[in-house]
Amino acid sequence: MADGSWYDADIDHVIISEQQIRDKIDELAKQVSTDHTDAVDGILLVCVLKGAVMFMADFARSLGRHGPSTEMEFMAVSSYGQGTTSSGVVRILKDLDRDIAGRHVLVVEDIVDSGLTLSWLMKYLESRSPASVEVVALFRKPDAVKVQVPVRYVGFDIPNEFVVGYGLDFSERYRELPYVGVLKPEVYARS
Repeated sequence: MADGSWYDADIDHVIISEQQIRDKIDELAKQVSTDHTDAVDGILLVCVLKGAVMFMADFARSLGRHGPSTEMEFMAVSSYGQGTTSSGVVRILKDLDRDIAGRHVLVVEDIVDSGLTLSWLMKYLESRSPASVEVVALFRKPDAVKVQVPVRYVGFDIPNEFVVGYGLDFSERYRELPYVGVLKPEVYARS
């Protein structure tokens, strides 16, 4: 951590380093590549905005080094809920720009916590007749799960704490951190 950046004072401690993230992304890309050697048309990566952008970029580059061709799509969804919790009631803010029928779709998620929004998204995508729909999530909070979602590829299980960095935000801040850290309680208590 501590390179004198503006956010250093707000981070209690780092739980996943930049190097650990890089290594895990490469490992996940190799795994996906091995599992999809039969994907003749390649894999359609669907990034869930905004949090998964960092992961999507690094994962797509790594996947390109290891195997099947990829195309990228983006979706933005909003989950209605109180404050920091999800209700599972979802509104699409940005839909896919192409037909996914017959395609192998891999949803790229930054984090799975309650699973409510992801569960809805999986059903929505499956209704559009893809060849397959799977999920790769860099982070998962097992203690926060309210509904089980079949997440085939998971990078790290993390504690149910207020974490930021590598796409994870608090009030749209801290996404650019190259690591994942626990935000000091006094930072989010002031909001």
